Amino acid sequence: MRIGLMGGTFNPVHLAHLRIAEEARQACALDRVVFIPAGDPPHKQLAGEVPFALRSRMVMLAIKDDPFFELSEIEGNRTGKSYSIDTIQAFHEHFPQDELYFIIGSDSFLEIGLWYRFREIFASCNLIVVERPGKRIIDPAEALPIAIRAEFSYSSGARRLDHVAGTNVRFLSGCPLDISSSEIRALAASGHSIAQLVPPQVAAYITEQGIYNTCR
Repeated sequence: MRIGLMGGTFNPVHLAHLRIAEEARQACALDRVVFIPAGDPPHKQLAGEVPFALRSRMVMLAIKDDPFFELSEIEGNRTGKSYSIDTIQAFHEHFPQDELYFIIGSDSFLEIGLWYRFREIFASCNLIVVERPGKRIIDPAEALPIAIRAEFSYSSGARRLDHVAGTNVRFLSGCPLDISSSEIRALAASGHSIAQLVPPQVAAYITEQGIYNTCR
């Protein structure tokens, strides 16, 4: 089975997240995509200190009607920082026969050299890099951290980087939606509509719980 892993703070989850997951699923014939809200994100401060339970609930509401999408609370149930390599290794332990695909936006990929044990991420699973607005990757090889470029060969026809460990990095241009969680938080805090940015059930939950009322 091919399993896509899609992490993030999901503060809140929005339509661009869902679009990225679906594009990755279709392009790489994934059997399912698992959304993994971060418990304690290591790379950025969690705006508004929105609890894990609320962010996880929003993800569940957003994906509940899609048979290919699932929610994992693995990072919320684990103490310490939510490092991606730890999550990937945990999925390998639970699903040793399955092929893992780590789904990441091009904006995050361009900073992956700053991630904890990033070299191990490339060696332990495949990566799917989906284009985000304003973060187009022209030369995939040049986008790699310098320290590991020699470990890859580039297939230009497939827009794919092949790693010596047998894994690969695939780049999808897709149709990027210019939506950001920070924009949604600001709109919700000021009382403006966030319709067309998040699924309706998520918008209703945000209003009901007053999640971003103080994020000004």
